[in-house]
Amino acid sequence: MGIATIDPTTGKTLKTFEPLTDSEIESKLALADATFKQYRKTTMAQRSQWLNKAADILEKDYRKFAELMTLEMGKPIKGAIAEAKKCALVCRYYAENAPEFLKDVPAATDASRSFVRYQPLGVILAVMPWNFPFWQVFRFAAPALMAGNVGILKHASNVPQCALAIEVILKAAGFPEGAFQTFLIGASQVEAVMSDDRVKAGTLTGSEPAGASLASTAGKNIKKTVLELGGSDPFIVLGSADIEAAATTAVTARMLNNGQSCIAAKRFILVDSVADRFEQLLVEKFQALKVGDPMSEDTDIGPLATPGILQDIDQQVQETVTKGAKVLVGGHAYSDRSGNFYPPTILKDIPVDSPGYSDEFFGPVALLFRVKDIDEAIELANSTIFGLGASGWTNDPTEKERLVEEIEAGCVFINGLVKSDPRLPFGGIKRSGYGRELSIQGIQEFVNVKTIWIK
Repeated sequence: MGIATIDPTTGKTLKTFEPLTDSEIESKLALADATFKQYRKTTMAQRSQWLNKAADILEKDYRKFAELMTLEMGKPIKGAIAEAKKCALVCRYYAENAPEFLKDVPAATDASRSFVRYQPLGVILAVMPWNFPFWQVFRFAAPALMAGNVGILKHASNVPQCALAIEVILKAAGFPEGAFQTFLIGASQVEAVMSDDRVKAGTLTGSEPAGASLASTAGKNIKKTVLELGGSDPFIVLGSADIEAAATTAVTARMLNNGQSCIAAKRFILVDSVADRFEQLLVEKFQALKVGDPMSEDTDIGPLATPGILQDIDQQVQETVTKGAKVLVGGHAYSDRSGNFYPPTILKDIPVDSPGYSDEFFGPVALLFRVKDIDEAIELANSTIFGLGASGWTNDPTEKERLVEEIEAGCVFINGLVKSDPRLPFGGIKRSGYGRELSIQGIQEFVNVKTIWIK
């Protein structure tokens, strides 16, 4: 697929873009490198002012940016509005907290004075996905810019207008020319950019193969990377849980962004004592969801981002059913409507040798599993190559502690859905990636942690 805006609701190509030429990439890299040499000297107060201005723009024009997201990748407009506002939130968070996060840290040694100083690395490449086309970028850009780095963005090829809009926002906020640039390039051009000596580090949110490719290139050139990759997050419901609250939250946790989220709840692990009731509630709530025009305020589920994603999710469902799974709701792609729509689907009795047991399902499909107790629940939750997030539902203090301690994931939420929050670090383990975004840990990923010793 080329770089283009293709409306996922209709399948119509609305706008196409030519990828940057080698000479254009060279000019942009030269600008980024030259800008960094001056930008790193700006004060925290000045950067905070610019970042707060970016938040002002996001808050003022949130509807415009939301409609752009929905147009390019099909996100329901309610979710797109929330995303635009969350971007403003992360800008304000780092504008306020970065000075504290990056202040000198004194250490008592045999020196007259010794301390740790955090300094920027330089030009950072961000390879970002289409599913949260503004949020994923701003959660990188806000801390990176506050740390004194400059950013270059290689966004997903189906959200080029979102990518360009973000660059415009940051320029309008006052950041210098070259402090943040969008590179409209194809995947085949990323390796050369990452290998360029002027690019000091990279971050990628996306698929496991894409992450492995960027990390391989960075490794060959001895450069730092942060990867946030796929997930097959468990949603564990134990006997003491508030079943109504768990089922209500389960719908949001699975269906957010039309089910296209790395941290969406995908595997619902239910103890026998509550499984029937939870299943009944989930079926009722899925059946009540409205599938339709993502620009409509009352739409719950819009189209999937691309025809390929639609094909993949349907193939996974059909293969899982062929292996023996039972369909409770949905289960087949629509045959009577255009666009990349897939119905809310629930599968249970998932065979071990099926995609539903081991693969990530990136769409509106819930996979139900039954276990006899918390021991089996934890064992099943951990029996995956992924380790991004997990949600556990219980009112028993001992069970809460066991879930917190024993679940293998980058984040565990008890009695709530997994979400990213600027105040908390975010990232995974195992094949879900490494490194952290957000909070103090996120801003310190792309800095030189410099030891200073003075006699």
